[in-house]
Amino acid sequence: MSAAETTRSTGPNRYWLGWAVSPSTTYSPGVFKGLIVDYGGVLTDFGPDGVEGPNLIEAIVVARKHDLKTGLLSNADRLASSMTPLATIFDAIVLSGEAGFGKPDARSYLLAARRLQLSPEECVFVDDLAVNVRGAAEVGMVGVHHRDVESTLAELAVLFGFPLTEPEPD
Repeated sequence: MSAAETTRSTGPNRYWLGWAVSPSTTYSPGVFKGLIVDYGGVLTDFGPDGVEGPNLIEAIVVARKHDLKTGLLSNADRLASSMTPLATIFDAIVLSGEAGFGKPDARSYLLAARRLQLSPEECVFVDDLAVNVRGAAEVGMVGVHHRDVESTLAELAVLFGFPLTEPEPD
């Protein structure tokens, strides 16, 4: 089945594979300059075994090596101590408790893009809640609905045009 055959329309957004895109967004691999992710349910997902294989924290590190800007967009009130070490891998962090609004409010996505100095159309957003993915698509981002690490990494590789995993050592 081709990607075009997997496209389905639901309300104002189009869904293509696991992505949500605004009808006004023109998708072309390799045009995205930023990766914005949620914390809970996305960065905390270490796969079915909890320790094996690549994870999305690694994907953020690889994205930065490819000169992508990275952002954390969370509905948390503040940066928890468990999140503090992660702060160094992000170019921008937007927390709803500090911003005064959260996902799926359009202002949260626009603020994250602005802090990365990118337009929303240059950003890919990953979240485990479909309502938040739709919110990102409504402002022009491509939203990836995170269901598991493997499929999210595969979708990000297609969107960015390269794998967001480190090669296995020989």
